[in-house]
Amino acid sequence: MNTQKLKRKQAERRKYRVRKAIYGTPAKPRLSVSRSNLHISAQLIDDLNGVTLAAATSQGKNSGLKHGANVSAATEVGRKLAEAAKAKGITVASFDRGQFRFHGRIAALAVAATEAGLVCTDVEAVKAKAAAKPAAAPAPAAAKPAKAKGEGKPKGEGKPKK
Repeated sequence: MNTQKLKRKQAERRKYRVRKAIYGTPAKPRLSVSRSNLHISAQLIDDLNGVTLAAATSQGKNSGLKHGANVSAATEVGRKLAEAAKAKGITVASFDRGQFRFHGRIAALAVAATEAGLVCTDVEAVKAKAAAKPAAAPAPAAAKPAKAKGEGKPKGEGKPKK
């Protein structure tokens, strides 16, 4: 099978696997996130009525962002979405990451939305995981002393010739 087709098929499987447990209602809509190489967008969806309640994106001139493909843009989109949700009276949402891993821009959007008032993730757990990660990392190759140039096996001490 073509490599690109296989990747797309795996991404669709991940998306369906994540979404089968999440269902948006008017009281607790689904916060769906879409990410591309250039932009990020998020929307609050009421699956019961099939309606988008609020949306925010890094695209367009009115977004006020110079680049839409970085963590700061995702943070801004999360804040804007939370403001739009507050205006509609929504305070809690189910986070739908789709086919994307919960890290980087996706996690930044979720944390920013939660900090701005739209509860969709546990901020303390995300920050604790991020703080614990550097401590658990193994020490770099400091245990091995660096060899100076030309310092290797002396010639003639290899395998004996037959």
